Parts: sequence; structure tokens; C-alpha cells
Amino acid sequence: MKINSSDFRVREEHEVNLRKWPTSVKPVYKSKEQYQNLLAEHVAQLSSMQQLLYASNRHAILLIFQAMDAAGKDGAIKHVMSGVNPQGCQVFSYKHPSPMELQHDFLWRTTRDLPERGRIGIFNRSYYEEVLIVRVHPEILRSEGLPGASHDEKTIWRHRYRSIVDLERHLYGNGTRIIKFYLHLSKEEQRKRFLERIDEAGKNWKFSLADIAERKFWKHYMKAYEECLSATSTRDSPWYVVPADDKANARLIVSQVVLDAFAGLKMSYPKASAKRRKELLSIRRRLVK
Repeated sequence: MKINSSDFRVREEHEVNLRKWPTSVKPVYKSKEQYQNLLAEHVAQLSSMQQLLYASNRHAILLIFQAMDAAGKDGAIKHVMSGVNPQGCQVFSYKHPSPMELQHDFLWRTTRDLPERGRIGIFNRSYYEEVLIVRVHPEILRSEGLPGASHDEKTIWRHRYRSIVDLERHLYGNGTRIIKFYLHLSKEEQRKRFLERIDEAGKNWKFSLADIAERKFWKHYMKAYEECLSATSTRDSPWYVVPADDKANARLIVSQVVLDAFAGLKMSYPKASAKRRKELLSIRRRLVK
């Protein structure tokens, strides 16, 4: 089965209803061995593309991962990007903002970490937390020190969506290609993964009582995600809703989407000028003596 990236893409101005987006689809692999071979192929291609990205030095790639707890963000990043040169790739994870970060606008802390041209940046959670967890827990918003009028629930989310879209449009115009993944996990699969984290000693460190507390807000999170995806998926910076109940399948889908995005850049290695070629030939003659 061939992976068609467009099957998972949220169209611009499409009103998302996550109940209509599957958390599981037919696997694109037939065995564990085939999965490993397919992923290895994707990883090798990504490694080559990353080198070309660095050499051409015209674009930056920003991958954004958002999901509910236990959806597999860390695993997807680890496996899909395993073959990329660490010098050309940086991963940033964002948790509760620090006191210093709270003194700035909500886009400030992630803007500092944007990738430069020729590199890949990965955000494990991102500025989108400001319209997701902050929306589900408005007490966080009240701690951000905003002017009184900015707390108006009728306008703040609309304003933040607009700020995000404007930022991404600006970045696109300056060479950064943003690919956004929402790993779509079912509540039942999350329950199973939480039980694994409790039952397997090596996974105990991954589990927190706060994870269980957040399950109570599942419907609120789904609504926040639906409105976020609907408002911020654009032609140039799209969201991809990736079925995440099968981790292996999700990794293959993510890697294919990234490969397709790279292919769309139509990159090539810089060609040496006649003067540079003459210089290289001169150096070569000296080396072969």
C-alpha cells in the first residue's frame, strides 16, 4: 500500500471534525521486518535530503508535533530522524513557560529556536500549546500577565490563530517550510499505553498522575484541536492528521510526508562557476603530482 500524503492533510478552511478522522488505518506494512525495511529506506532518503538541504542553503524545515499524552511524538521523532546528521537537526521540547518567558508574548520562546536555512528544526509541542492546553485550562492564561482586555474569551483565540498564521506566512516567505503533525490517538489506545507504563518497570518513569487528570478533559482537548486545526492549516503550512493507534504505521506516514515536502523544494547541489572549476582543477593537478 502506497502512502498518499494528501490523505492526511487538512485542507485550508476545512472545518475539522476529529470523529471523522480515523485513529487507525490499514497498515502499509505486512510484517515487522517489512516495516523496518520501509523505515530504513525512508530514513536513508531523509539523510540524503538533509545533506542536499544543507548544501543548497535556501530553505529551512520546521516539523511540529502535537498530540495527546502517549500518542508517540517522542518515538516518531526518534525513529524517523534517526539517520539525519545531528549537526543539521535540532529538537526542542516545550513545557510550562518559565517566569522569564511569561514576560514576553506567547510566540517569543519558540521564535528563538527557529531553524536557520539549511537545517531542520523539530518542535515537540510548540506555540500551539497556547491555543490548546491554555484553552482547556484558562487559569494558565490568567498567569500570563496579559492586559485585562486580552482575557476576553470571545476574541483571544481568534487573535492568537491570526498571529500564528501570520507568523507562518512570514516564515514561508523567507524560506522556512513548516510541516505540522497532529498524532491522532484514540482514548482507548491511550488507556492501554498508560497501563503499559504502569506495568512495565522500564516505562514507569513515563507515567505521571497528571496524565490521568488530563484524561478528564479529553472532550475539551478534542474541541480545542478541532478549532485549532481548522483555523491554522493553510496551503503553505498544512496540518497532517496522522492515525496514531499503530505507532509503526504512524512513523511511516510521518516520514513519507516529510519526504514529499522535501521533494517539493526541487533542490539541487550548487554548481561551480567556471572560475571555481578552473581553481579546483589547478588544485587537483598539484595533489596528483
